[in-house]
Amino acid sequence: MSTPSAFVTGRSLPLHVNQFLRYTAALLLAVSLWVCPLGLTPSVAYAYNNPELLPDVQTPIIDLAKALTGDQEATLAKDLDRFETETGWKLRVLTQFERTPGLAVKDYWGLDDHSVLLVADPRGGNLLNFSVGDDFYPLMPRTFWIELQTRFGNQFFVREHGEDQSILEALESIKLCLRQGGCKVVPGLPQEQWILTLITSIVGGIVCGFAAKPRKEGQIVAWQWALIFSPLWGILFIAFGIGPVVTRTSDWLPLFRNVAGFMVGALAAFLVPALSRTPSSDA
Repeated sequence: MSTPSAFVTGRSLPLHVNQFLRYTAALLLAVSLWVCPLGLTPSVAYAYNNPELLPDVQTPIIDLAKALTGDQEATLAKDLDRFETETGWKLRVLTQFERTPGLAVKDYWGLDDHSVLLVADPRGGNLLNFSVGDDFYPLMPRTFWIELQTRFGNQFFVREHGEDQSILEALESIKLCLRQGGCKVVPGLPQEQWILTLITSIVGGIVCGFAAKPRKEGQIVAWQWALIFSPLWGILFIAFGIGPVVTRTSDWLPLFRNVAGFMVGALAAFLVPALSRTPSSDA
């Protein structure tokens, strides 16, 4: 009885091995087809790195995605050439969707440390990407480029204003900062950013007013508590409410509104508790 059992056991081992080998071969074949499809390898590489997409003549704009109109492209090309002649800074624009010249643009434009390449590609979460030369960073730090990308390349801005305005506004900010000797932040104060600074100013005023509320008989203002809480309301009002405004615009109206919001918030927090105790004290 032991002989058939041993015979069966001896036959089962090669069967499992063969199944394992077949599964492994099928998996490797599927992975190889996914990574390198049969008959498509040359065309894929050709589509994503194609120097033949470059124009025959020199131009500062390669608009493969047709994000700009003909008039916009012509006007912008003249403006970028004039800006390079006046300042020496080289600004270049590449829009792409499915095909791109790839690294060939570096030799085509002669990109160096004195150059910025704006790449507009709608396939990602953000339209804009920047390839920045090292000579720009002493004038405009890395945080500047991150803010520039998030302000003009986000989906909400592109949906509301269009891809063309996203590209043009970003280039205008770069040129403005280069002409004035550099920027730490992107010039201009968008509406949504100002609303955020107004909210933080009001919250800072509420914290300050609540801290300054009198807590002793005959006390008018609790200055000690206001000073204790000053790091909190100071950060909310000065760092988050005033700082972003004065560094991005010289317009006095947003600053006036934030200061007024702080004062209203402080006055409300200071007076509301006192008014709520008035009826009970009279009774």
